[in-house]
Amino acid sequence: MSGEHMQIGEVAERTELSLRTIRHYEDAGLVIPSARSQGGFRLYTEADVARLMVIRRMKPLGFTLDEMRDLLDATDRLDAGRALPAAEHAELLERVRGFERAAQRRVADLRIQLARAEEFAGTLAGRLTGAPAPQTGADAPAAR
Repeated sequence: MSGEHMQIGEVAERTELSLRTIRHYEDAGLVIPSARSQGGFRLYTEADVARLMVIRRMKPLGFTLDEMRDLLDATDRLDAGRALPAAEHAELLERVRGFERAAQRRVADLRIQLARAEEFAGTLAGRLTGAPAPQTGADAPAAR
């Protein structure tokens, strides 16, 4: 196999996605292996890995598979290397801008959630630090 293609195991390792997840994204039409080996194994390129990384970064922000597909379609068309009519180019850029704005909003929401979670964890740690030691033996109150 040439150095330009990778099997799914290497792609999974590089993207930190499971084989099952990569196959799921293939079934959903988000990433298609660039080739197949003579034995039928999926073969991926650096471009496929980059595409999976976009998907991986969108997932924790709560983007749906359809939204991922929409963004990937827009970026694919912008990156195709062919001249686009000005109106189409502007529309594609606006779609990407919309995703950028949505990502920024979702990141801000996650920062708020993280701050609340850290505050809660700090409260628990404070309770544990300030909690009296359990009484044992002669120090324990008598049972009634």
